[in-house]
Amino acid sequence: MSDPVQSGRLITVEGGEGAGKSTVLAVIERGLSEAGIAFRTTREPGGTAVGEACRAILLDSDRSLCAESELLLMFASRAQLVREHIQPALARGEWVLSDRFTDASYAYQGGGRGLPAARIAELERWAVGIRPDLTILLDVGVDRGMARMRSRGEPPDRIEQEQLTFFHRVRDAYLARAQREPGRFRVIDANWPAEKVAESVSTALSHWLQSVRR
Repeated sequence: MSDPVQSGRLITVEGGEGAGKSTVLAVIERGLSEAGIAFRTTREPGGTAVGEACRAILLDSDRSLCAESELLLMFASRAQLVREHIQPALARGEWVLSDRFTDASYAYQGGGRGLPAARIAELERWAVGIRPDLTILLDVGVDRGMARMRSRGEPPDRIEQEQLTFFHRVRDAYLARAQREPGRFRVIDANWPAEKVAESVSTALSHWLQSVRR
């Protein structure tokens, strides 16, 4: 949970390739607007000038990065985003909706790359210091997700070029985190058509909003 002195809330959307995060972000934005909640939307890696520079390096398909460099660049982007945007917004009472957050590092650099979870946790404590109040995890089968990604017709970025075994490890790591923190996570079956996924997310968000605004 976010620090109790903060009056805002942090909602994150997580999932592997082809999970449909963009569609779901729009659903959540609409739900928050209809509830009269002031919020801002951001993304990872990115969201700031420093973060976008890190993003360009991280996703450059012609660049080679070791796992440790990838992890540190992710946290450099994240630390800047937290201090420049997320913490000030929460302190003002605004809510923040983020396309991925620290759970992505546990999944991609931890599960995918095999870096120790304890090392990621230490970076989370030192460089970030906050955790989401609600995390929507879009769970899609790897084969289906990759097929959706390829159907976009866009060249894959550096991470999207990984082998299928990498993405299976990412998915397993996400699901393991959701199992350990059922109070924070809402796991949505993203194998369904976009309309049904959107309906599931809208319902989950509505129920959660009712619970935190009582």
